[in-house]
Amino acid sequence: MAAKKHRKSGGRKYSRGASKSVRSAMRRRKHGTLKRGKSGHGGKVKSRKQAIAIGLSEARKKGAKVPRKRSSSRKRSSRKAK
Repeated sequence: MAAKKHRKSGGRKYSRGASKSVRSAMRRRKHGTLKRGKSGHGGKVKSRKQAIAIGLSEARKKGAKVPRKRSSSRKRSSRKAK
């Protein structure tokens, strides 16, 4: 049996279900059926990054293990002026 690699924090950061929904979104983007917006009236998604974001948000809705979204305020507050 092959040894599994583990992260220092322990366990997977993203669940297998999350990677499955991202894979599905990437495939739909490739076929040209991945749409933007809530009801899909925003047009087709062409960006790879946007397809990943859509896949992760779908995984969150299903209840898969996905790390929280980083808020913009967190990025600014990490570097304090001296």
